Amino acid sequence: MTGLRWLRTWVARLARFAFHVARSFLDNRGILLAGGVAYNALLSVVPFLTLALQALSLTFDRAHILGILRAELRVMVPPTAEAIILQAAEDFLDHQATASVVSVALLLFFSSLSFRMLEQAVAAIFHTSSEGVHRHFLVSALLPYLFILVMGVALFLMTLATSTLDLLTRVPGQFLVVELSAQPLTSALLWVASGLGLVVLFTGIYWVLPVVKISLKRALIGGLCATGLWLVVARFLVYYFANISMVSVIYGSLATTVVLLLFMEVAFIILLLGAQVIAELQAAAVEGKPWWGGSAPAPSPGTALRSGLGRG
Repeated sequence: MTGLRWLRTWVARLARFAFHVARSFLDNRGILLAGGVAYNALLSVVPFLTLALQALSLTFDRAHILGILRAELRVMVPPTAEAIILQAAEDFLDHQATASVVSVALLLFFSSLSFRMLEQAVAAIFHTSSEGVHRHFLVSALLPYLFILVMGVALFLMTLATSTLDLLTRVPGQFLVVELSAQPLTSALLWVASGLGLVVLFTGIYWVLPVVKISLKRALIGGLCATGLWLVVARFLVYYFANISMVSVIYGSLATTVVLLLFMEVAFIILLLGAQVIAELQAAAVEGKPWWGGSAPAPSPGTALRSGLGRG
């Protein structure tokens, strides 16, 4: 009975906390903010992937890089949009103007659009824009490019790891304890790396992007919540659009764009929900209340006695 009571207590606390998060998220117009960020992300995804392909092609085989990007996109976009996005990036790379300084500068600018919009959306969740709290202009200007650089380095390390794994699995068995098949092991590595990468990405956004100071512990809590929710919701969306939805009948040739925009809006709703979780935890800590939104804990008798003596 004690274990059952404990379970009921924690379920009630989690439900109460989730209700507070959802109510605050709607009060902050989170869905509207996510729609704006999703639109800018739609403009940014192809330029970013083009830059990544262009940089990584200097070191790795393009087909191998496309395989890595395809596995990563499978976590974030619908299957129908995956091939179209990569094809658009490849077509731009094959164009003669790709190597020019102007084209690289334009790609960097469009790649940063979603990060700039996301910074403003996170500021609205934490109410820093209404309170007049702002970071220096140069920091805000350079922050999107820092995120682009970090994501590019992460993609480079993932490509290097999978390339090394492919090489090792082709070596005769005496170099390995067990002879392994390259394809299943590489797929498993990509699946684990995608999940961990999402946790790190969300945590980094929550830790760096808000103007207010966020502890790494709370940023990690938000990152874990957002990653878990996205992995569940994305799987449902893929199944829905593959088996139930009539979006291709309704929108025709525009179906891929509509589905991709919807995927991105859902992704940024989840990202901003993670930010709202952190904001609620921050507010509860400032007010001295438990994280689930209950009343402040009563002081111990010794604390009350010392307080009374102090007033006397």
